[in-house]
Amino acid sequence: MVNKLEIMFNRFADILGYITAVLMILMMINVFYDVIMRYFFRTGNIAFQEMEWHLFSVVFLVGIAYALKEDGHVRVDVIYDNLSDRKKAVINIAGSVVFLIPFSLLIATQSVPFVMEAYNTGEISGDPGGLTHRWIIKAFIPVSFVLLIITTAGFIIKNINLYKGEKKYLSDDTEANR
Repeated sequence: MVNKLEIMFNRFADILGYITAVLMILMMINVFYDVIMRYFFRTGNIAFQEMEWHLFSVVFLVGIAYALKEDGHVRVDVIYDNLSDRKKAVINIAGSVVFLIPFSLLIATQSVPFVMEAYNTGEISGDPGGLTHRWIIKAFIPVSFVLLIITTAGFIIKNINLYKGEKKYLSDDTEANR
């Protein structure tokens, strides 16, 4: 049962990773187009320039949850690498419960008024020709931290499995064979 939950959370995080990858490609295309237009044709579009940082923001915010699943987050590896798997699991579980989940809940709940204010005022770009509906990009702040909480549940389950004595985390190869 716990292994099935871990697989479910891993698949959810993988979907977020695929979304992030597609958005990264779209961002690269957008930057490429903007650079070509600006330097070869001496023209540009404010909306495309703003779309660059909008896409980058979404890539970063959604990618946080995927990075957690892939153990791509920052920690003090000098100490952590020398610990046993069980001690690493305890540190990961404690860090998730004590720091990650409360911080994510705080950001997710406290950023909603920020989004609502942008929506209610009809906030748009301050630049002429810029993007409208600024609340959409701001809405990714609480959404991304809710996604992070969901993937944290999978991260905790993964570390519980490790603590219980499984040799290693369930890998993608293991999932593909099921």
